[in-house]
Amino acid sequence: MEEKLKIFLCEDDENLGMLLREYLQAKGYDTDLFPDGEAGFKGFVKTKYDLCIVDVMMPKKDGITLVKEIRTINSEIPVIFLTAKNMKEDVLEGFKAGADDYITKPFSMEELVLRIEAIIRRVRGKKTKEQQIYTFGGMTFDTQKQLLTINGEQTKLTTKESELLTLLCSHANDILERNHALKQIWEEDTYFNARSMDVYITKLRKLLKAEPNIEIINIHGKGYKLIVPTEENGASAQA
Repeated sequence: MEEKLKIFLCEDDENLGMLLREYLQAKGYDTDLFPDGEAGFKGFVKTKYDLCIVDVMMPKKDGITLVKEIRTINSEIPVIFLTAKNMKEDVLEGFKAGADDYITKPFSMEELVLRIEAIIRRVRGKKTKEQQIYTFGGMTFDTQKQLLTINGEQTKLTTKESELLTLLCSHANDILERNHALKQIWEEDTYFNARSMDVYITKLRKLLKAEPNIEIINIHGKGYKLIVPTEENGASAQA
């Protein structure tokens, strides 16, 4: 029998929190509820979770701060933000902190479960793929371990950073169409998802700066291109 997925739920609205926990448990998810960011972080470090659902606005410690702290000890766990207001600032701050998705209150429980299922499918699908290691010039990227090494300096990437860099590497010196990347990683081409991708492209550019022969360029109206040394200069990919 498949082990139940364990969900970390941090929501300061007691009624909504209990309702969410009961609904998720009824759907087969083992769910722990925490009333604020401080209690949430203490609980997170004690237990292994598969996915986090975090309210943005909370007392003691807000959701953005909490997720930044979670990311320092687990860069891979998927995170869904709950936000009471459909504000661009909240959403973009959430993506910068390392969110995988967000949902605006009020929302339907069914929609939340569908988003959880989509994220879990994506994560599981990634784990079942063959290991792929890309090497371009002084850069090596292990997609399985989500480990980027540039001139001997190692960086552990978040799930989203890793998925986006994997797509860029698989299209090296070729155009990665923007809408293809959005549908592949974020599952839909929306304004907020497009802005989220811009945030992750900026993060990857900063990481790749250490290797002068590699850069991500914008292809106006189409998408992005990862410029890497040609094969005779030492570019390779292996399974």
